[in-house]
Amino acid sequence: MLAYIKGSLEMKFNNYIVIDVGGLGYKVFMSENAIENIGNIGDIVKVHTHYRVREDDISIYGFLSNDELKMFELLIGVSGIGAKSAITMLSKITPSSFALAVITNDTSKLVKIPGIGAKTAARIVLELKDKLKTTEALRDDNNQIKEAIVEDNKVTEAISALQVLGYNRKEIDKTLETLDKDSLSLEEIIRKSLLILGK
Repeated sequence: MLAYIKGSLEMKFNNYIVIDVGGLGYKVFMSENAIENIGNIGDIVKVHTHYRVREDDISIYGFLSNDELKMFELLIGVSGIGAKSAITMLSKITPSSFALAVITNDTSKLVKIPGIGAKTAARIVLELKDKLKTTEALRDDNNQIKEAIVEDNKVTEAISALQVLGYNRKEIDKTLETLDKDSLSLEEIIRKSLLILGK
């Protein structure tokens, strides 16, 4: 409904700002980082917005970039994560770091965020990994993320191929841990895995 709001920054608080647009004051909830970096009182500011309507609440959430907005929308799509938790996460991790953590199964980075336990971190990875790999969301021109996507696809294909050949997931995972997967092609990963598994 609202793609963005542009107007005069009238107030700044811990978790929201007020933007004046033609005499109307819009209360916009934002992360601490975004509020800190948005500018000074009286500045003309522009924030990307997510308009959230619930039975007992109508709120506007604001973001300094489209990447932050996309990350927020992905997070609130995960069961058990609400808008406030998603905003807190945006204060503690950048969209590119978040995407990299999810794609590489780095739950240890996610559990450092207040309010995110091991189960929630695992659920975030489970529910968002494929979405992050198959969409342009949070991708930008970040080569590290692109490499992580390629790497993860390569390992997934190797696991599938080895399972087809009759090996179970536990022994495959143990074998893959011993290989330098970054420097190997898919074919080399499969070939070297078979040599180890065949011993």
